[in-house]
Amino acid sequence: MEELLKALSQIGKLKDLPRAGWMREQVPHPESVADHSFRAMVLALVLGPQLGVDVGKVLRLLLVHDLAESDPTVGDITPFDGVAPEEKHRRELAAMEQLCSALPDGEEVLSLWREYDEGTSPEASVAKQLDALEMALQATEYEQRYGKGLKGFLESARRKIRHPVLVQILERLSSRRTGSVDRRSEK
Repeated sequence: MEELLKALSQIGKLKDLPRAGWMREQVPHPESVADHSFRAMVLALVLGPQLGVDVGKVLRLLLVHDLAESDPTVGDITPFDGVAPEEKHRRELAAMEQLCSALPDGEEVLSLWREYDEGTSPEASVAKQLDALEMALQATEYEQRYGKGLKGFLESARRKIRHPVLVQILERLSSRRTGSVDRRSEK
């Protein structure tokens, strides 16, 4: 029981872990990893029926996709942190194995995380694309709120999103970027 409570407390730290990309961009009061995961799951709930996948499975994949970041040896590693993808994967896998060992049915949680990480199903592919769409949505909101140029986040999402429905949403989102963003700073 103590190990379970310790694991649940560790997972709860995601509510206080700011997303590293927003910190790097000096966004005031950036969303937490848990905030991001929550809205990615809402996107799955409301868009999933149009995407031709098992919505419940996509929700479970998104629920676990960032759990490794709750481990202090991992955190929210971005491409700008200088950590090789293989090393990032190694750290996250070790963190997930440790965390899941304390959870009832932890093997199922670990299996879902692996499926997401490896992108081995249509649901995992859609979950990854929704993860990117949520990031793009947050970037445009921060642009509007703070007048920051965050075009790189939308470009990153554009490279990841392939489902026609999600591409259409991303294009519409991109077209709505306000004039409050100094576009000259993005060139």
